[in-house]
Amino acid sequence: MTGPTRAIWQDVQRIRAEAPLIHNITNYVVMNTTADALLAVGASPVMSHAVEEVEEMVGLARTLVLNIGTLGASWIESMVKAGREARRLGVPIVLDPVGSGATSLRTTAAERLIAEVPPTIIRGNASEIRSLVHAERATRGVDSTHDSEEAVAAARALAARCDCVVSVSGTTDVIVSSETVIRIRNGHPWMPRVAGMGCTATAITGAFAAVSPSPLRAAAHAMALCGIAGEMAAERSQGPGTFQAAFLDALFLVEDSDFEQRLRMEEA
Repeated sequence: MTGPTRAIWQDVQRIRAEAPLIHNITNYVVMNTTADALLAVGASPVMSHAVEEVEEMVGLARTLVLNIGTLGASWIESMVKAGREARRLGVPIVLDPVGSGATSLRTTAAERLIAEVPPTIIRGNASEIRSLVHAERATRGVDSTHDSEEAVAAARALAARCDCVVSVSGTTDVIVSSETVIRIRNGHPWMPRVAGMGCTATAITGAFAAVSPSPLRAAAHAMALCGIAGEMAAERSQGPGTFQAAFLDALFLVEDSDFEQRLRMEEA
């Protein structure tokens, strides 16, 4: 195996062996989908957003995933409270600013979380990432109106400002730190046809962050797995409905040879 494929496969094996608990404060649309994906990868998901218990739950978790897809005031407070405890304990935080740039509520919430509980990794689509740097209102609901390459400069600026890794999903996934840009060209056109695929990538990023000391590698390895699983799923599917089930199967069945044969990753 080459160096990159070996590193990804080692992280997959760690997740399967350690079954890290991933604490998700996420949205109603994707709770079941992302929980199933984490289980298929080998991680242990918990979906907990009650303000009365989030600090205690963070204390049991290996990663905290914050997803602003279905927001309300109490959810934001739970995210801030959980994030502060995660920061205190040194638990990695993965933030998905779903729909940032579409409404002031979402943009303001994402900005508050970044300021008050700085995330380890921010993972979103190109328009979401651009909105956090350029104050743009260019998303269409929660869908991007930009290509990932159009967000590279914004991602680098955000990574430098927040001292974090920024993962931008798209036809090409772009993962950025202050010094490095990784591009992953795996995936399939059906993936945007299934609700919650981006949120699933965020949750899986949380699983990799639990076992990898490098946030950059965790983010890149998660996107590589999602892209390759998407390719494998499409080969066994007839459309988005069967694709969703086949994607879970692919996460569960993926082997080292799949990474060796399929990985298309470039680093600069």
